[in-house]
Amino acid sequence: MPSLIRLIVFLAVLAGLGFASMVALVTFVHPVPRPMTQTIPATSFGK
Repeated sequence: MPSLIRLIVFLAVLAGLGFASMVALVTFVHPVPRPMTQTIPATSFGK
C-alpha cells in the first residue's frame, strides 16, 4: 500500500509540473501576429 501512495503522489507531482509549465507558457509567451497569404491554384476549384 505505501508504494501505491508513493506512485499516486509521484503522478500528482508530475501532473502539477505539467500544469505549471502550461501556465508559464500561456503567461510569458506572446505570439507575434503576421499577415499571411496563400495562393490557391484555380484547378482546385473545379473539383
